[in-house]
Amino acid sequence: MPAETSFESIQSFLAQKRIAMVGVSRDPKDFSVMLFQEFCRRGYEVIPVNPKAAIILARPCFARVQDIQPPVAAALLMTAAEATEAVVKDCAEAGINRVWMYSARGNGAVNRDAVLFCEEHGIEVVAGECPFMFFPQNGFHKLHGWLRKISGSWPKRQSA
Repeated sequence: MPAETSFESIQSFLAQKRIAMVGVSRDPKDFSVMLFQEFCRRGYEVIPVNPKAAIILARPCFARVQDIQPPVAAALLMTAAEATEAVVKDCAEAGINRVWMYSARGNGAVNRDAVLFCEEHGIEVVAGECPFMFFPQNGFHKLHGWLRKISGSWPKRQSA
């Protein structure tokens, strides 16, 4: 069974200031675009990856993570779970060592085989979770995070 996501893995991912967002939508009303814009607003350099787009939000868009130059060390996957395994293999080929498989409810991008692949290939993985909950000053997401903390479903800190 895949390991549970640790709070340290989330912090490690968010410490990267240049990330790829794989599966960001061409639809400006899509949630992935809102999350893309929030990362940008918070000072991240976000590189869009979508094989069906040349430009997203006035930024050059790449078909694959391997095409990004200079390479990134982290990728946020907004893909369907069925596509995630192929994308994490692309990430491994590109030398990406941190992957976040987005999920707010349901599986989102989380794919068990993809999580296992990451673990077997030394890729730090956040399997599920929404980055909004882990940003400082995160508005109503703070309440959602508090509810998860009191229910015991908040990511745990690793033991020292």
